[in-house]
Amino acid sequence: MAYRIEFTPRADREFRALEKSTQIRLARRIDALAEDPHPQGIKKLAGAEDLYRLRVGDYRIIYQVQGKRLVVLIVRIGHRADIYRRM
Repeated sequence: MAYRIEFTPRADREFRALEKSTQIRLARRIDALAEDPHPQGIKKLAGAEDLYRLRVGDYRIIYQVQGKRLVVLIVRIGHRADIYRRM
């Protein structure tokens, strides 16, 4: 059962602002979420309902799994130093 990947407008802007090489690296991991939205190494964010964090080097992908709709919604993408500041 494959999930559909969707981006919030903010996450889409954050993704497009990254260097091309970083985009490619992150895109591989995002595409893998379609097959398994709960891979090894993810963590549920404390204090946030249904938000998960995927670590890719120094970058973080914050996403939500909408099981009834079979959607993985990418909420935020950014460097680990400031991804949590503007949540």
